[in-house]
Amino acid sequence: MGASLKDVAALAGVSVKTVSNVVNGYTYVSPTTREKVERALAELDYRPNLSARNLRQGRTGVIALALPELDAPYFAELTRFVIEAASERSWTVLIEQTDGLPDREREVLDGVREQRIDGLIFSPIAVGREELSARTDTTALVLLGERVLDGPTHHVAIDNQRAAREVTEHLIALGHTRIAAIGRQENPSANTAHLRLAGYREALDAAGIAYDERLAPPTASYHRADGARLMRQLLDLPEPPQAVFCCNDLLALGALRTALSSGLRVPQDVAVAGFDDIEDGRYSTPTLTTVSPDKAQIARVAVDMLDAQINGPRRQGRRLPDAREVAADYRLVVRESTGPV
Repeated sequence: MGASLKDVAALAGVSVKTVSNVVNGYTYVSPTTREKVERALAELDYRPNLSARNLRQGRTGVIALALPELDAPYFAELTRFVIEAASERSWTVLIEQTDGLPDREREVLDGVREQRIDGLIFSPIAVGREELSARTDTTALVLLGERVLDGPTHHVAIDNQRAAREVTEHLIALGHTRIAAIGRQENPSANTAHLRLAGYREALDAAGIAYDERLAPPTASYHRADGARLMRQLLDLPEPPQAVFCCNDLLALGALRTALSSGLRVPQDVAVAGFDDIEDGRYSTPTLTTVSPDKAQIARVAVDMLDAQINGPRRQGRRLPDAREVAADYRLVVRESTGPV
């Protein structure tokens, strides 16, 4: 059994209250007394009872992270950074997969499987501003992604439209004029897809290149198989593309596979670029040019926003979020799939 506050107090020759003040970081303890207590804490290898402390504060020390697909590499990598940021606060992270289904997302907003949590980081696909505004649960909430922009709660995302424009401008600067886009979605709620396609079209328009819908075939999902299938469709056109911008790296890896298996050289015959900078793209052959969101920053900002709500002021039992929009950083990473690095 571990040492108690009473054990530490006896060894240091101080009161239990003084030990508690040191452990909790209160400043009104003299340097001499603090040093004695810290020596006793180290000697006894004291570990605070976080569960008891959380209960006293009316908290659980648990937050939830709700994502559409846990097996998507982007979300898996983001999850690691969220867990790292949460662990700095001694928080445990409960993971939920929604599959982007409206009912599952509404359940998450109403409470995560009846689990008591202190806060929720949520990347929605189906629910929107109406559901968020009607939410009665007062659990601290931060949104990720682009489903709800300028909504009623804190939100962290990159500027997808600008980033997509930059990667398309990169392809144009290489001399390509027939540039395809894999990832167009017809679902009105697919905001991320719409923003990335808008950025692609902006770059074409600025360069005086006409948008050709045949070069932007629709897809319902963003997996490797979709990228491979749509690349086959593009290569079968009478005039195949010289370059392809894919709305995520999984689509790009599928497209890359189809191009190479068709006997094409990448990037000499067709250039391929993705979005998300997942680890697979750094080791593909050729390596993948992509937009790299700062996942660590996204996670850190989201956890900081939760912390401010959990430990911030309340009014009539409700947290005061003062909804903020934070644009996280990103960069274009040029690799072998679009030309000389």
